[in-house]
Amino acid sequence: MKMWGFGNGIHHYFSKIRRQHHNQLLGRLFSSSAAFGPPTSRPLRRVVVTGLGLVTPLGCGVETTWKRLTAGQCGVRAITPEDLKMDGFDKDIQLLTFDQLASKVAAIVPCGSNAGEFNEALWLNSKDHRSIARFIGYALCAADEALKAANWLPSEQNEKEKTGVSIGAGTGSICDILDASRIICEKRLRRLSPFFIPRILINMASGHVSMTYGFQGPNHAAVTACATGAHSIGDAARMIQFGDADVMVAGGTEASIDALSIAGFCRSRALTTKYNSVPEEASRPFDCGRDGFVIAEGSGIMVLEELEHAQRRGAKIYAELRGYGMSGDAYHITQPHADGRGAILAMTRALEQSGLHPNQVDYINAHATSTPLGDAVEANAIKSVFSTHATSGSLALSSTKGAMGHLLGAAGAVEAIFTVLAIHHGIAPLTLNLTEPDPVFSNDFMPLTASKEMIIKAAMSNSFGFGGTNSSLLFSSIS
Repeated sequence: MKMWGFGNGIHHYFSKIRRQHHNQLLGRLFSSSAAFGPPTSRPLRRVVVTGLGLVTPLGCGVETTWKRLTAGQCGVRAITPEDLKMDGFDKDIQLLTFDQLASKVAAIVPCGSNAGEFNEALWLNSKDHRSIARFIGYALCAADEALKAANWLPSEQNEKEKTGVSIGAGTGSICDILDASRIICEKRLRRLSPFFIPRILINMASGHVSMTYGFQGPNHAAVTACATGAHSIGDAARMIQFGDADVMVAGGTEASIDALSIAGFCRSRALTTKYNSVPEEASRPFDCGRDGFVIAEGSGIMVLEELEHAQRRGAKIYAELRGYGMSGDAYHITQPHADGRGAILAMTRALEQSGLHPNQVDYINAHATSTPLGDAVEANAIKSVFSTHATSGSLALSSTKGAMGHLLGAAGAVEAIFTVLAIHHGIAPLTLNLTEPDPVFSNDFMPLTASKEMIIKAAMSNSFGFGGTNSSLLFSSIS
């Protein structure tokens, strides 16, 4: 028995020596001095849109919003002290705050239990929703519609692992921050909600959508001011292209109708102030009478999907996302450079990625927010990129912000959905309140003042934000 034990010991000893020698050889082979091989690469995958969801000042739901938009209806109204979300403050402070606001118009999501209204009881007020701020509730509602439209509610684990979420916001829940500040000033810090932080974190919109449906793919939240929605969609497309996911729930959301948000934008002189008595006329992109944007709220969510994945399951395909261009002005915190260099770069890069010629684009949904400088700069940038295709009248152009104001972090996503719907339905929506076009326009280069039925095979959506961040998304029909 001792001999067997001795033999086994010798065997283990030499096995250990061989392993050490083997590891030393591997160590030399893969040492830091040896070059790594290139990463695994594969062709980029095509990305299509298979589901859409909207919560906007024109109504709750894609069909309601699109019908009212193309019919020329307006979602802007006068605000009241109750809209400022200052319930915790005494009445005198509420009224004083309201009186001091220079801009008293906004585009607010209609709420209620009727068709086309956002149901607060369903999305915000249940016992389980204490951690859900309004901007999160809007995203959940829009995502629900988009996923049902896409017929994508996976139950298999592998499908959930390949489905991700990319939803951003510009400001989160400022009204929660204001209310928390009031509690501190009142020296009642222990009354602060344990859900305060989860309610204000911008990535919680993505988080709640992910948790609701069990999606375990990429969980992402862009925050790029008014370009947020577009960047969220573009980033999601890249994740599909590179194989990180097969399906992405992507878009933007915002709930910024509150005292502090309105006051802040008033102080930066970004909001309209001339049309408080005629709110329906306040948002007027490209018009000579424009004097600032109308603050708005809502959410736009789309389901993006790898083309072959969508085709295998027989999904309805609205359009293909062919190009995603990004740039930075590197110029000013709020104003674009006068030559529009950032917008030009974003549009050019989207075109280059798409493989399309500028003359193949049929419609542009402009960022134009109704500010004196920004609208003119974008119009000139479009002329620079699209040249005679624009000035000949072959390129349809509009800004849908005339009907629903500026949704800030949700704007890019909502307008990307309008761009997809323009392709899908063959209708380019109008620019509301354009009665005296800016001198930058002339002859056939003119924004649409009525919705136009036309064949739209390719369309672009522009989104530009504070800090000089720019994004252009280029969609096309599937041949």
